[in-house]
Amino acid sequence: MAKKKIKEDSLGTVVTAESLAFFEKYINNPSPTGFEWAGQRMWLDYLKPYVDETYIDNYGTAVGIINPKATYKVVIEAHADEISWFVNYISKDGLIYVIRNGGSDHQIAPSKRVNIHTDKGIVKAVFGWPAIHTRSGEKEEAPTLKNIFLDCGCTSKEEVEELGIHVGCVITYEDEFMILNDRYYVGRALDNRAGGFMIAEVARLLTENKQKLPFGLYIVNSVQEEIGLRGAEMIAQHIKPNVAIVTDVTHDTNTPMINKITQGDLACGKGPVVSYAPAVQINLNRQLIEVAHKNNIPIQRQASSRFTGTDTDAFAYSNGGVPSALISLPLRYMHTTVEMVHKDDVDNVIKLIYEVLRSIEKDQDFRTFSK
Repeated sequence: MAKKKIKEDSLGTVVTAESLAFFEKYINNPSPTGFEWAGQRMWLDYLKPYVDETYIDNYGTAVGIINPKATYKVVIEAHADEISWFVNYISKDGLIYVIRNGGSDHQIAPSKRVNIHTDKGIVKAVFGWPAIHTRSGEKEEAPTLKNIFLDCGCTSKEEVEELGIHVGCVITYEDEFMILNDRYYVGRALDNRAGGFMIAEVARLLTENKQKLPFGLYIVNSVQEEIGLRGAEMIAQHIKPNVAIVTDVTHDTNTPMINKITQGDLACGKGPVVSYAPAVQINLNRQLIEVAHKNNIPIQRQASSRFTGTDTDAFAYSNGGVPSALISLPLRYMHTTVEMVHKDDVDNVIKLIYEVLRSIEKDQDFRTFSK
């Protein structure tokens, strides 16, 4: 296939001003695990000009398809859901206690503003916390699931319920997207709507550069990753792909209180991260690295031990085994409301996925030997 350089925007990036506007809108829209529909509709609306068909499964995983009649199928995938909370108990005084929906961090909750999603609309609330003046003793009580609570301005359980709040209502943080020092994208749910954005940008580049692929491409935005890779498990059985390339976030380990001996040495701004794990198919991974070197795309490496903890595992172990690889985006402060990713890394993940797709041959066999 003839080489065609990826066009860069006037901003000097692969991400254009128009796509950045979508990214901001997409990040700001809440998509908690199990309640991803609004975000999925927004994502599909952005993707539709660049694909031939779309599909949504029963739980909300969204798929855009290029060359849907092709028998050989390649998936590029991210997950759409964000961590959140559920209303678990309403006290007689009108205070609300919560449980996790995904890996929500109780230590960051106090003093945060939240949106409680009800059938009547959004109800505003805050995570309350005792003032420093009232806390005494040599050892302060730390935030835990047993003592963090929401205050929505009500004084009784009945008043809370009149607002439409009930056990099972989902809760998300208010925090929104921003750009920090013209270098970092910052916001909640960059894990992993940044991934959904990047795979949509790959589809845009393929269309704008008039690239023809010798296979069917399935751009997949899965649901329910944060509670066990469930959306990927379901959609893998539906698509039955021949190859899967997954993108998710991984930890920038160059901030305080992270042990590089156990977590590895990874940093924002130094490029996409390729992983080594049993679920990562060795020959596909080698091809990915070769493509990165050939196209001068910087990469970092991560050892993921027994499993990656991402949707890569779900695809790899589906349908009798699907050659799968993981391209990760370094991220600071995961599962907080100020997750940070470097603009250059976002560009380079998009470039790497794009170039890897261009390198995959018709009906390519990734086995080391077949006889």
